[in-house]
Amino acid sequence: MKPADQLAQFVQQGLRAGHSSQELRDGLSAAGWTEREIDDALSGWTQTGLRLPVPRPRPYVSAREAMLYGLMFLTLLALTWHLVRIGFALVDMWLPGTPHGPRGPLIPLWSVATMIVVGPLFLGLYQHTEQNEARDPGQRRSLIRKWFGALALLLSVLVLLGAAISVVYGALADLINVTTLAKTGVVVTVALLVLVSFRGFWSED
Repeated sequence: MKPADQLAQFVQQGLRAGHSSQELRDGLSAAGWTEREIDDALSGWTQTGLRLPVPRPRPYVSAREAMLYGLMFLTLLALTWHLVRIGFALVDMWLPGTPHGPRGPLIPLWSVATMIVVGPLFLGLYQHTEQNEARDPGQRRSLIRKWFGALALLLSVLVLLGAAISVVYGALADLINVTTLAKTGVVVTVALLVLVSFRGFWSED
């Protein structure tokens, strides 16, 4: 039996026997358990005046949600990457004086095709998760959902830091121009969209 399961069983039996949370905390502390382990074990139960301790809702892991959020994460990566590529191509097309090939600036057709296919798939997955959580708010306790949100936020913050470093380096090396700033703006805009869209996925509610 895992230590966490052993503690949870002990706390349940102790509460059933009529011991208070403080009595159990003192006994576990005297036995050598850490404060964090004790807090985690006690937080799983609540005393509401019933004869039995009532379990609190706990985070969970679902294989189905792992597949769903894994697919959504991969489509998000593809979507943001090709969205940035199209944004760069539009900057090269619209800004005067931007160097390009003999046939002029071209929109990357592979990126357009990816957006046409992956975009609706991602939006469908996103809407599906939102509808499921609206029907069953308990799905917000999914650990997969929280990890998805944390990873999306982490990558967004790293991209924003990279963009800031790029601008500072360009300023120090006197390499800043309109095209560079416009392309940096494309990257920052996409990163902020991801940051805003998925900040709630990391919520502890």
